[in-house]
Amino acid sequence: MANREELAIIRNARAGHVAAQLELGKLYLFGSAGLPQSLPTALHWLERAARQECSPAWQLIGDHIPLEIAQRNPAALAPWYERAYDDGSVHAGLVFAQLVLGAMAPGAAPHPKAVRALEDAARAGFPHAQWLLAQQDKRPAPVRAPATASDAAAPARTAAPTAAQPPARPAPQGWLRRAADNGVADAQFGVLEQAWDARQWNEYLARALPLARSLVRERGEQGEMRRFAPDEIALLSRCARLLDPALGVMEQEEGAQAAGNVVLEPGEPAGLWELAAAEHDRHAQLAMGLRCARMRIDGRRVAQGTKPGAADAADANAHIADAHVANAHVANAHVAHAHVAHAHVANAHVANAHVAHAHVANAHVANFKKAIRWLTLAGEQGLAEAWYALSRIYIKPEFSQRNVADAQRFLERAAEMGYRDAQLECGHNAWRARRENENNDVRAVYWLQKAAAQGAREAVELLRKIAPRPLTAPFTETGRLAGHAGLPGSHPLLGARLELAALFNLTRAEALLLDVATADQGHCLVIDIRASYGRSKRRLVMVETAAERQALDRIVQLFEQVDCGPAGPEGNYRQRLYRLRTLIGGAAGDAAGDAAARGAEEASDVELAA
Repeated sequence: MANREELAIIRNARAGHVAAQLELGKLYLFGSAGLPQSLPTALHWLERAARQECSPAWQLIGDHIPLEIAQRNPAALAPWYERAYDDGSVHAGLVFAQLVLGAMAPGAAPHPKAVRALEDAARAGFPHAQWLLAQQDKRPAPVRAPATASDAAAPARTAAPTAAQPPARPAPQGWLRRAADNGVADAQFGVLEQAWDARQWNEYLARALPLARSLVRERGEQGEMRRFAPDEIALLSRCARLLDPALGVMEQEEGAQAAGNVVLEPGEPAGLWELAAAEHDRHAQLAMGLRCARMRIDGRRVAQGTKPGAADAADANAHIADAHVANAHVANAHVAHAHVAHAHVANAHVANAHVAHAHVANAHVANFKKAIRWLTLAGEQGLAEAWYALSRIYIKPEFSQRNVADAQRFLERAAEMGYRDAQLECGHNAWRARRENENNDVRAVYWLQKAAAQGAREAVELLRKIAPRPLTAPFTETGRLAGHAGLPGSHPLLGARLELAALFNLTRAEALLLDVATADQGHCLVIDIRASYGRSKRRLVMVETAAERQALDRIVQLFEQVDCGPAGPEGNYRQRLYRLRTLIGGAAGDAAGDAAARGAEEASDVELAA
C-alpha cells in the first residue's frame, strides 16, 4: 500500500511532472516499502520521463531494463538504449544492438552503430555479446550496389584512414572461443563442433571431457529427471568414442593419440556410452552392443573386462590367499591340534581366490542377448555397421542361436545401406554359391561393383576375374559395319546388334543370337547363347560407363517387342549369318578379305550348316 508521500508522487507523475515520473520509475524499478518492484511499470514511467528529454531516465532504462521486456516494443525503445549507449553505458549498447540486429531483414546490411556497440560490449567482457558477434560475422556479406559517378569522383574519402577509425576486429573464431571460455553453452558446442569436424581430437577432448563429466554428475544427482539435449548427447557419445578406441568405432591410432594423456575416472568410458545409448544415440548403441558381445564390428573378439585392473586385483587376492596358507602352515607347524582349524582357514582363502578368478573369467564372457538388443536399436536408426555386426554374431559358433539365414539377411541389409565390407562379403558369398544357382554370378557382380565404387581393391580384382572385358573385338567386321550409313535404315535390328557388339566386344555369334532384352541386367549383360550355339560359354560383361548405359537402353527399347528366337523377324542363325555376309561384302568391297573371313567362319559354322 502506497504511503502519503508516494501517493503524491503518483499524482504529480500523472499530471506530467518529469521529476515525479522519474522518481516513480525509480520506485517501481527497485521497489519500496509501499510499492512493489515492477520492471514493466518502471519502464512505462521512465519512458514518459525520457520523452521530456530527461537523461537520467534513459540511462536507467539502458542500465536496468532487460532485453526480454524491451523486445515487446523494440522500435519505440531502441532510441533510449542508443542514447544511453552514447552516454557510456555498455549494457545499453548491448541491448540496443540486440534490438536493432534482431529486427534486421535477412541479407540487409547490418547497422554500423549496432555492430560497434556489440563489439564494445564484447571487449568489455559480456559473454553473450561475444557469442552474438561471432554469429554476426557468420552472416553472408550484403550485396553492394554498383558504384555511382559521385563515388568514383571522390576516392580520397575512403582511401586515407583517419585517427577515429575503430581498432581492428578480432576474427570470428576469436570471438567464438572467447565466448566459449566465458561459459556460453552455445559457443562451447560451436567450438567443439569445429574441432570435431577438423579431427582435432586432443583439443576436442580437452574442452569436451569436463562438460561430459559435469553432465554425468548432474544425471547422478537428478536421476531420470535430467534429460539431455541433442548437443549434449552427441558430446557424451563422442567423448566415449575417443576414450574407447579398442572397439573399432573410430580409427585406433587417432583415438589412442587423443586419449593418451587423459586420466580416466571410474566408470569411463562405459558410463558415457550407457548415458548416450539410453538417450537413443545410435553410435552409443552400436558401441554398447559391441561391448556386450566383446567383439569388434568385423566379429573379431576383444579381450575386455568390466573394469580395468580386475585381473590384477584377482591375482593379488590369489597371492594373498597363498601367503595366508603358507603362514598358516609355518605358524602352526608345532601345534598339532591347530592344524585342522588352520587348514579350514587355508581352504577358505583358496576358495576365495577361486571365486575371484571365476569373477574375472565371467567378466570376459559375451552377453549376446544384450548385444543383439543394442545393435538392433542402432540398426533401426540407420547405422549399417550395426546390421553387419549382427550378421557376425549370428554366425559365431559359440552363439547358442546361431542361424546362417539370419546372418545373411542382416548382411544384405547392411550392404543395401551402403556398408562396403558387407557389400564385398555379399559379392564373395554369391560368387561361391554360383554352382547352386547359375544367376548368383549376376548378384556377385552387383555387390562387387558397389564395393569397388567405394574403393575396395579386392572387389576390383574379383570383378576382373568374373566379368573380364576383351581388349580387342573378336570379330572386327561388327565394329566396321556399325557405322555404315545405309545399315540402320535397311536393317535396324542388325545395325543395333552390330552396335552392341562394338560397345561390348561381342563375337559374331553372340552379336547375332543374343536375346537383348533378357541379357540386360542393369549393371551387366548376361551373354548366354548356348541354346542356339552349343560351342559358346556363358559369360558376363559389365556396363561401366553412362554412355554404354544410354546406348544399351536405346537398343533394349528397340528389341522390346521383338522375338529374338528363330521364329522371329530376324530368322534363324543361318539367315542372320547370310545377311551379315552379304552386308560385309557390300560394305568392305574387298573380295580377298571377304573370302578369308568366310574361310575362318566355315570351321565354326559346320554344325549349324548341316
